[in-house]
Amino acid sequence: MLDVAGAAHLFGGEAALVALVEEKLARHGARTGLADTPEAAWALARYGPDLPRERILPAGDAKALARAMANLPVAALRIELEAARALSQTGLKCIGDIVHRPRAPIVARFGAQVFARLDAMMGLAKSPISPRFEAPAYVAERRFAEGILAREQIESTIASLARDLCDMLARHDEGARSLAVILFRVDGVVRRIDCAASRPLREPSAIARLFREKMEALSRDEGGLDVGYGFDLVRLAVMQAEKFTPGQSGFKLSNLAGPGSANDSRGFHRVGRADDALADFLDRMSARFGAHRVLRFWPQDSHMPEAAALAMPASRGAPPQPPPEPEGRGLRPLRLFEKPEPIETIAEVPDGPPLRFRWRRAMHEVVAIEGPERIAPQWWKSAAPSLTRDYFRVEDSNGRRFWLYREGLYGAQSALQVNGPRWFVQGLFA
Repeated sequence: MLDVAGAAHLFGGEAALVALVEEKLARHGARTGLADTPEAAWALARYGPDLPRERILPAGDAKALARAMANLPVAALRIELEAARALSQTGLKCIGDIVHRPRAPIVARFGAQVFARLDAMMGLAKSPISPRFEAPAYVAERRFAEGILAREQIESTIASLARDLCDMLARHDEGARSLAVILFRVDGVVRRIDCAASRPLREPSAIARLFREKMEALSRDEGGLDVGYGFDLVRLAVMQAEKFTPGQSGFKLSNLAGPGSANDSRGFHRVGRADDALADFLDRMSARFGAHRVLRFWPQDSHMPEAAALAMPASRGAPPQPPPEPEGRGLRPLRLFEKPEPIETIAEVPDGPPLRFRWRRAMHEVVAIEGPERIAPQWWKSAAPSLTRDYFRVEDSNGRRFWLYREGLYGAQSALQVNGPRWFVQGLFA
């Protein structure tokens, strides 16, 4: 689906444009339709006359549009197949059969979709074409009479374009969250490099630094950019922009001349924000190693350990504040397994803590233990029944510390347990 308004003259007119498209797509058996609305063009391409020129409707001619649509089957409205079949069975086989009929009975029997599609087809309701790729919010580009080859030239061009882009962003009080550099090679090959920022950026040096890290990563992982005969067009685009809120910089009282000097004086100098420095560092690491390798934990609304946090790319920004920890909650290990691993245990009493356990075919003697910490199942989130867990912090004879839990209770929840309660190791303490 293409919006060709204002572009047909570049191909010699609408007829020539349609002929060119059908010629290029002839081996695919493609048919085209050209009309004032996307729905009408879609209908003409699939149900219109056999001759291509008869599937081109004059622009702005509502009567010609109505005449062309009247002879098409009701299936051309892109309604559900059952509704189209039911309309045909009642004698309403063509679009012209329902145009002038009362709407209420048809809507009551076949739904409002029929006339919603009809109004869009006739231009009585708006139905814009959704683009496959959104247009960038801000774009800066530079053309060259001869292709540039050196990486230093490309990075210098990106830095220059970043300054132009930041001026545009400043005029609209916005910052860049997602950027792309599009490099157009002399022979027509296009290369795109994307970068994301964890906070809105409006500093040319920070943007240039991100793409410098990305170029370093390309040199390491892919052997660098294939420049061919050079790039004659470099474009820097902001793919996603957000409102930019300047941070309040702090000031620190300092001795400018040194104690005891003739010009001993005191003044202020700016102190950078630690969170901005951290964000810059995370952005650089994400650009160098890939966003999927630099993660931050986002708290989730769950008290189950494996669902309490979700690893997300750091380029998404700072995670929200975690909910307050419930009173009496025990320590959590630094490392949690993605999936708890089953263990075999030996205990003095059935519902007591283990004296020893076997994990990964190795036996561990327990010398110290803390617990239990009971975590009830989230019965309100799942229709399937689940079991209560009792967690223990355990230290073995070699000083290694584990986070174990028993799933299920002795003498209770028996209907949910086939072989009684089971034990798992879910994490390791430092």
